[in-house]
Amino acid sequence: MQNNHETFEVACPTCHKSVAWTAQNIYRPFCSKRCQIIDLGGWAAEENAIPSDTADFAMSLTEDNQDWTKK
Repeated sequence: MQNNHETFEVACPTCHKSVAWTAQNIYRPFCSKRCQIIDLGGWAAEENAIPSDTADFAMSLTEDNQDWTKK
């Protein structure tokens, strides 16, 4: 039986080192536990965020409430 799985290389989000995307890399997409913890710390300190337009979100909530009251 032949193993035809390709190995993908990705850049570690923290240090940008090349990392093999394999099941053996338990820290993927990070290269190490250190880089994983640094990234987690960024989220915990609110240095990282998923970009969003809060005005659009608030408007969609208002529109949803208006639609609900018409039913």
